[in-house]
Amino acid sequence: MTADNPLGDRLDDDDYPAYTMGRAAEMLGTTPGFLRAIGEARLITPLRSEGGHRRYSRYQLRIAARARELVDRGTPIEAACRIVILEDQLEEAQRINEEYRRGTSEAADGSGSGSG
Repeated sequence: MTADNPLGDRLDDDDYPAYTMGRAAEMLGTTPGFLRAIGEARLITPLRSEGGHRRYSRYQLRIAARARELVDRGTPIEAACRIVILEDQLEEAQRINEEYRRGTSEAADGSGSGSG
């Protein structure tokens, strides 16, 4: 594979919709109905092929796997989807907070004390 081959980029892209509904369900050990249900709950929105078939990315499969874990433990699907969304939002907020802390820490360490 050459460096200018976009296929190589797609294979490494977590957001590339590479998996059909059947393959995604098989990988997750669930049913296509489960994938449709979490789509209806707006946890994930699969892209559609030119023929209208749902296509899932690796990132979406990780999200779906987390929802399945919760459902397997007895959590209703709507609640499981809400929990996964909140977990994702919390993780993003923590990441932003950490970046902010690093930025203010670096500023306090003297990066602004050079002119005088």
